[in-house]
Amino acid sequence: MNPSPVSVEASTLAVPSNPNKTGLTDAVEDVFYGSVAGVVGKYIEYPFDTVKVRLQSQAETIPLRYTGPLDCFRQSIKSDGVLSLYRGISAPLVGAAAETSSLFLFESIGRETLYRSGFCARGEKLSLPVLWLTGAFSGFFTSFVLTPIELVKCKIQVPHTEDSAASSPVRPKPLRPLPVIRDIYRHEGFRGFWHGQVGTLIRESGGCSAWFGAKETVTSLFYRLKTPANATTTERKRILSQPLPLWQQALAGASAGVSYNFLFFPADTIKSRMQTVPLGSSAEKRTFWKEGVTMWQQAGLKGLYRGCGITCLRAAPSSAFIFMVYDGLKRHFPLQ
Repeated sequence: MNPSPVSVEASTLAVPSNPNKTGLTDAVEDVFYGSVAGVVGKYIEYPFDTVKVRLQSQAETIPLRYTGPLDCFRQSIKSDGVLSLYRGISAPLVGAAAETSSLFLFESIGRETLYRSGFCARGEKLSLPVLWLTGAFSGFFTSFVLTPIELVKCKIQVPHTEDSAASSPVRPKPLRPLPVIRDIYRHEGFRGFWHGQVGTLIRESGGCSAWFGAKETVTSLFYRLKTPANATTTERKRILSQPLPLWQQALAGASAGVSYNFLFFPADTIKSRMQTVPLGSSAEKRTFWKEGVTMWQQAGLKGLYRGCGITCLRAAPSSAFIFMVYDGLKRHFPLQ
């Protein structure tokens, strides 16, 4: 494997490598800095995520409650206030820290696995196609961490009493994480926390491949544009050792967020529909594939992409901040 100098070095994310670091040090950085970045990103995106889940979970057998994202925002704020859009954020904050740290940790493990297997020589930077592969590796394993957290989040965001609440003068109490966790365990046992796992696995494996891959690809493109065609090896190394301007870092991160969500959004829609079904109902027993067929028959491709626009809108700034925070912490506060 002999990629061009720019594409090779761009895979370092402009964060200088430290030869004194151990694998344990890298893992600690991935977990801690990834957690911080995830929490920052979650505060930015959560109101949009709540709207997305409410749009996705609407039943097709009755008139749609929301005509679109703006209408969902308006009705939610009118009914319960702005804070209703942050309903259930405590569990997602934990989830965001766990998800983002897991993503960066497993992506690093994926790279290390390739080195140990002899696929690439240690010290040789990975090419862009391989980095798309390590992103898929990361998403696959992260999905098992994420499914229980998203299950609790979705049930809090869309309580099954929501549709009746509109005609009732008594406003239902917001659900809390611990009672939801107890209900899931009582109805389905420990295994029930992975309800919707297939959808999360498809979304995360494909989406994280696109998330890391798109970010690395755009980063590589910016470095390529900065590097003169006749630049010497020394000049190339100097250019590649410097971080990109903030707006370019933000654009690379934003492209990652949009790619992640758009490409595998139908899997997320099916997963959200499964995870917002009331516990104990017959619909809860439907598999991922049966739920997908049902949604296709009811609403077609348009139904599977319901809420995609608002999701991509919130994913762009969120992912931009996640990568900027993570890369900035790795660059300026490396653990020795």
